[in-house]
Amino acid sequence: MLTTGYPALDAYFEAKNRKDIDAALAPFAEGAIVKDESHTHRGRAAIRAWMEETTAKYDDTAEPSGVEVENGRVKVAALVSGNFPGSPATLHFMFRLDADCISHLEIGA
Repeated sequence: MLTTGYPALDAYFEAKNRKDIDAALAPFAEGAIVKDESHTHRGRAAIRAWMEETTAKYDDTAEPSGVEVENGRVKVAALVSGNFPGSPATLHFMFRLDADCISHLEIGA
């Protein structure tokens, strides 16, 4: 797997692919925000619920294939495979980091 060069992001993707919710949640800041599929999840409890739901629903993995820094955000392109129409598909994960923690994540095509 491609490393992103950001320990928090590498930890997130590695844990996500192992289906380890606790480890995937660990790099997120307490007040982090995730936007995915037209929904906003605020705070670690809501992000945990989102992770549990999407892992059960899609059984997906994400293999980073490219990293760019754009306007203070880290954009990671990843090939996502799972139980969804069009799998596999390249999705873009837009991260904001604060003190080496993920403060914001938005996932889109």
